Amino acid sequence: MSAIPTAVEGQKVESVKLLIGGEFVESNTTEWRDIVNPATQEVLARVPFATKDEVDAAIRSAHAAFATWKNTPIGARMRIMLKYQALIREHMPRIAKTLTAEQGKTLPDAEGDIFRGLEVVEHACSIGTLQQGEFAENVAGSVDTYTLRQPLGVCAGITPFNFPAMIPLWMFPMAIVCGNTFVLKPSEQDPLSTMQLVELAIEAGVPKGVLNVVHGGKEVVDALCTHELVKAISFVGSTAVGTHVYNLGSQHGKRVQSMMGAKNHAVVLPDANREQTLNALVGAGFGAAGQRCMATSVVVLVGASKDWLPELVEKAKTLKINAGHEPKTDVGPVVSRAAKTRILGMIEAGVKEGAKLVLDGRSVKVSGYEDGNFVGPTVFSDVTVDMDVYKTEIFGPVLCVMTVPTLDDAIALVNGNPMGNGVGLFTQSGAAARKFQSEIDVGQVGINIPIPVPVPFFSFTGSRGSKLGDLGPYGKQVVQFYTQTKTVTARWFDDAAVADGVNTTISLK
Repeated sequence: MSAIPTAVEGQKVESVKLLIGGEFVESNTTEWRDIVNPATQEVLARVPFATKDEVDAAIRSAHAAFATWKNTPIGARMRIMLKYQALIREHMPRIAKTLTAEQGKTLPDAEGDIFRGLEVVEHACSIGTLQQGEFAENVAGSVDTYTLRQPLGVCAGITPFNFPAMIPLWMFPMAIVCGNTFVLKPSEQDPLSTMQLVELAIEAGVPKGVLNVVHGGKEVVDALCTHELVKAISFVGSTAVGTHVYNLGSQHGKRVQSMMGAKNHAVVLPDANREQTLNALVGAGFGAAGQRCMATSVVVLVGASKDWLPELVEKAKTLKINAGHEPKTDVGPVVSRAAKTRILGMIEAGVKEGAKLVLDGRSVKVSGYEDGNFVGPTVFSDVTVDMDVYKTEIFGPVLCVMTVPTLDDAIALVNGNPMGNGVGLFTQSGAAARKFQSEIDVGQVGINIPIPVPVPFFSFTGSRGSKLGDLGPYGKQVVQFYTQTKTVTARWFDDAAVADGVNTTISLK
């Protein structure tokens, strides 16, 4: 049975399935949520909020499968990922159409969403070298010490609406290829593209019970965080929910990583390449309607670069606002009517606080999509650190522009913000760049790159208020997160060895 609804016009909207024990099953719940196309308000499907018993069944299915999966040869696990990456590549256009319909982002951006997740799956194919331990021979007389990187057991993942392909692919492929089993809870707002990726994982050969999927809200999240059989939890989403997941999971003895909110700055020095910088700022500020955790939401113009503001606004005005599937669209709708209402409220608050609204996207109309959740590119200038539009993650196409005299002032401004997800510096000075990367207290730094999300060979490294937990998703750090280190110290005696009596000391010679 497919996990993906295939509603036909005039027929009842179908439901998204749960994946438990290798079977796509209909939920017995009485609580459902509509999945709505944000450009049209068309109901695409409905998603269940799984019952407590269904969540328990998914976790126990994963626990049962772990007994055999943990002993599956590493080469066999790797070959499943090799097949999986090929299937994702083959089906990318189809999944991108689904993603655009349920989330709103443009088709090219939807393909980018899938591709950045695909890169992590490709990296998972290197598990043969990623999961190697260490060995030291003859640490004492005939004594060797070595480490094993062994899987934890049942792991869980909780993912957000803004990247329904990339972020699930950050989680379950790496967890599974390390020998764990997994229970995934996708965003209840747009789970259809996630479920298409899950179906492909099953087609690639992931055994029954190794990957399970439940849907829902807070009750399902809490069940994952407190269940005795769950060993680790990976979360990406808002600060409020991420803090709750980290605290609740940690209190119940889970290993937890929470990647949370952001207020990403881009610092512009006057010597930067003007055209390239302005293009980068507009793309990073308004792409995906600003609904990226690494979106540029604050531009800090240093010194004479303050004169660039009119050009920044003019470039923003050229962006085409339309439904995500329409050709040449730059900015699609935000994910829901609630999100639009919240963003419009933040813009109004900025006006009341005294920020100057130099570009107002509140009244944008899109022909043919009058019911869409559209907010046009919006730019505030004269923003100060005490304003809510600066302190709050708006998660919409709203750019705050600030000015400071010097690079030192810009560094102090960025370091004074509680969030530490990403930051960019635009300059042609190597000395300035080196000073910036050394002194800035942010996890991910871009030099002439506005959204410095690292490739999967490295780890995603948000910091401070944007991250809870020591180890980040994907890269080398996530192999550490999804495994535990066992150290073995061994001595083998030759049959001809002479016994040297009882040793009551703690040393080995």
